[in-house]
Amino acid sequence: MAVRRAQLCRTVSFYFTDSEYTPAMQSTRIIGAAVVIFLICGGLIWYVAFREDRHGELTVSFLDIGQGDSIYVESPTGTQVLIDGGVDSTVVRRLGEVMPWWDRSIDLVIGTHPDADHIGGLIDVFSRYKVGTIMQSSVLGNTETWNAFEKTAKEETPNMVTAERGQVIRLGAGAYLEVLSPDRSVPDVETNTGCVVTRLVYGKTSFMLSCDAPQAIEDYLVELDGTRLHSTVMKPGHHGSKTATSPLWVGYVDPEYAVYSRGCNNKYGFPHKETIATLQEFGIPTEDTCKQGTVTFVSDGEKVVLQ
Repeated sequence: MAVRRAQLCRTVSFYFTDSEYTPAMQSTRIIGAAVVIFLICGGLIWYVAFREDRHGELTVSFLDIGQGDSIYVESPTGTQVLIDGGVDSTVVRRLGEVMPWWDRSIDLVIGTHPDADHIGGLIDVFSRYKVGTIMQSSVLGNTETWNAFEKTAKEETPNMVTAERGQVIRLGAGAYLEVLSPDRSVPDVETNTGCVVTRLVYGKTSFMLSCDAPQAIEDYLVELDGTRLHSTVMKPGHHGSKTATSPLWVGYVDPEYAVYSRGCNNKYGFPHKETIATLQEFGIPTEDTCKQGTVTFVSDGEKVVLQ
């Protein structure tokens, strides 16, 4: 740690372009520069320490980006994942609330499917942050938003991965993200049907992140995985639409919490009364980005706590 801190401080340098200035001005500038260097080094040292020692905690934030999905994950070792980005640049502001202001990199970005309320904001994320890897579904879009997303993604990183069932992304300290669906290449299916369903696992805790997958996909995953679907927290599919979150699905996932990711007074009427009734029937407490803003959970691998 000491070596890394020293290296961080050595990378900070300042210089002046003025060719003539008095000794007093020189002294003032030197003192000012020293203070700035001290503050920057202090901030960087704090950040490195924070990233390296997170007390074994996983953080998951369902970002308040209006009507759409955007989920920010930070692993116990500091690996950062962004799943979807909402429809516009609101996601950049929200990331600034959950990430240090000087952090301009994200390890993995997942665009679950081509719909604008999931990938529109990622175009701004690519411009603002250095992204290590981009993962996306094989389902193809045909909109201007999709075309802009594809173009920007290819310009920003050479590391493009197509999601498919069976992939496991190791996030450090035993945390991992597993892809449950789609289970094959699906370029021509309906976009929601082909969206990337993932399950985030850390110790005894887990998060079911089912994008906009309809009940047909839920039923298929129940057949494949059964009780392995159990998760501590779930995001009701498709923002609480009646096309997802069937009683069968909820019964197998059996979560302690559910989080609606949606905009207030959205034109679709999400969450639908059918979904609300299903979660009430199972006695599952619900959080709502419309009512509460960004919803954040912290897991120590044994239990999940709502912040």
